[in-house]
Amino acid sequence: MSLTEQIDTTTPQGRLIFNFFAMLAQFERDLIAERTKAGLAAARARGRVGGRKKLLSDADVRQAKIWLDAKTMNQQQAARALGVGRATLARALRPREAT
Repeated sequence: MSLTEQIDTTTPQGRLIFNFFAMLAQFERDLIAERTKAGLAAARARGRVGGRKKLLSDADVRQAKIWLDAKTMNQQQAARALGVGRATLARALRPREAT
């Protein structure tokens, strides 16, 4: 039983009203999701890409590989030289899986 809206869900009328409100809420949620997907698709069509910008360029990753392969720096030192964290460098060096 809802005390503020005076809906008694123990009666058939109360269950009808409650289910109607739930149906409207779900409908609104579905509309929001649909509009969001349409907006993302339109942005992609305009060439926009979502997500965070990459901290390391391809040239930075190549330079880090050169340092690491030549053993002139360890991963921590290479990351510091490039101005990123060690985990960021490790992620960039990880082989990409084909999608």
